[in-house]
Amino acid sequence: MTLTFELDPEVDGALRDGITELWTDVSDAGGAVGFVPPVTADDIRPELDKHLVAMAEGHTRLLIGRDEDGAVAATVFLALNAHRLMRHWLWLYTVMVHPRHQGKGYGRDLMDAAERAARGMDGIEAVRLTCRGGTGVDRFYASCGYKEVGRVPDAIRVADGDDRDDIIMLLPLGL
Repeated sequence: MTLTFELDPEVDGALRDGITELWTDVSDAGGAVGFVPPVTADDIRPELDKHLVAMAEGHTRLLIGRDEDGAVAATVFLALNAHRLMRHWLWLYTVMVHPRHQGKGYGRDLMDAAERAARGMDGIEAVRLTCRGGTGVDRFYASCGYKEVGRVPDAIRVADGDDRDDIIMLLPLGL
């Protein structure tokens, strides 16, 4: 089985709820997507709303992956740069695959779909993302072709006494 990907889906209550549930489940499973467990849907909604506002303003695009049941199983937000000197690359944010689907290759499928989406955007020459050190996810991104281009030591405070590096990674699209 594979995921079915859709770029710029219509945002309705069902999609909003599906992303909220996904984000909550990923966070509670220890995923490094802006929260530390435990979280509730009420914790997630304000952050999701910020992404949705950026989408409505045309600054961000959403790529979702649905599983065989039609449930939201994966997401990534593609944020365009507003700065006139940096419009040739975009950011990936909130890269998530539901814990029940991890280990099936869906993360790589999501990253491939995000790369295809970026390649389909006029003028985009590279994709950047950041990830939390100490999780091992940087090795996953490296296996998808991303290279570490920067690191800010102890930039992310997960808990008192538990600071993690903020790792900046880049995928040149070689247009």
